[in-house]
Amino acid sequence: MTEQTSPTLPVVRLIPKAEARAIRHGFPWVYANELVTDRRTRNLTPGTIAQLEDANRTPMGIVTVNPASKIICRMLDQDPEAVIDQAWFAARLTRALAHRARLYAEPYYRLVHAEADGLPGVIIDRFGDLAVVQPNAAWADMLIGPLVAALQDVTGVTTVIMNGTGRARTLEGLDEKTDMLAGDTPAGPVPVLMNGAVYMADVMGGQKTGLFFDQRPNHAFVAGLSKGARVLDVFSHVGGFGLAALAADAASVLAVDGSAPALELAAQGAAHMGVSDRFVTRKGDAFDVLAALAEEGETFDVVICDPPAFAPSKPSLDAGLRAYERIARLAAPLVADGGYLTLCSCSHAADLTKFRNASARGIGRGGRRGQIIHTGFAGPDHPLLPHLAESGYLKALTFRL
Repeated sequence: MTEQTSPTLPVVRLIPKAEARAIRHGFPWVYANELVTDRRTRNLTPGTIAQLEDANRTPMGIVTVNPASKIICRMLDQDPEAVIDQAWFAARLTRALAHRARLYAEPYYRLVHAEADGLPGVIIDRFGDLAVVQPNAAWADMLIGPLVAALQDVTGVTTVIMNGTGRARTLEGLDEKTDMLAGDTPAGPVPVLMNGAVYMADVMGGQKTGLFFDQRPNHAFVAGLSKGARVLDVFSHVGGFGLAALAADAASVLAVDGSAPALELAAQGAAHMGVSDRFVTRKGDAFDVLAALAEEGETFDVVICDPPAFAPSKPSLDAGLRAYERIARLAAPLVADGGYLTLCSCSHAADLTKFRNASARGIGRGGRRGQIIHTGFAGPDHPLLPHLAESGYLKALTFRL
């Protein structure tokens, strides 16, 4: 299935001041102020495949163009003769699959991590013979047909769900929608085994793709601290840290989240594991629940706070850092002496140093002192593109207080 042939592609060109060398060396984006945006370019349909040239009219590769986005071009292939069709998708997916198959014995992982896997704006999480695709860029929306056909051919998945929700699609000017692209609608949540725990992934209506594979190594590290421990898992979603701790013989887990459906899925996971007697949930605003637990005189051996992105963009950075500091201030007094506090951030805009400093300030303001014993990141199925800091979004700090 061929969607385009190189000779018919429109051409877009960098302005003389653009940093062409960075793009040649692997930076995958062209910003709107780096491109000649004449009327012809501005009138291109979002998602159009084009050939990129430098200011001297030397071809640089095949890009996708979205005149409505600040990221006006995303590099697809540095070969100016590349054809973006089903075979091209299959080659990218085969390369991505080879890496995951080496990492994991069972097919439960992030298969495609956007730019880092050569598919800009595309997220694919795999749950056995089911895959959830997030086409967060206009080009992927347009070419979803050959993408899904290649995905089925390469991996053998029979069910493919499109999760077209979230902030990234809004920035691209795309509608939000969830759709079945192949196979039958799942009858219910999909059980996923990780770190000895069972997680129930709501692949149709849950957050993102239904489960966060990125925290897998951090779940495992905290679980290693949790044998015999009283554990508090705040922003627990479907039980991420808490269920892993129970699999590692934690004495008890209190899971806190603002979503009743997420807590119900966490409880189902605990039931699958046969540990419901050691698992308790509490629905409520995390800040309020942390304050209430302090008033109740509660303490825990291990406390984890894994909030949503408080600083998803640069304009929200200052407010986000204050929120991370506040979480640390409220959580620190709940940790027993000699216990452990794990604080996480999935904010692109808050780099490790800023997040670490905000966490340390919060712990200090909470009347405690801590030593960092572990710094964690996303798992190896979430590769980091070295040219693109945004692909290394997840940070997890574990303090001993």
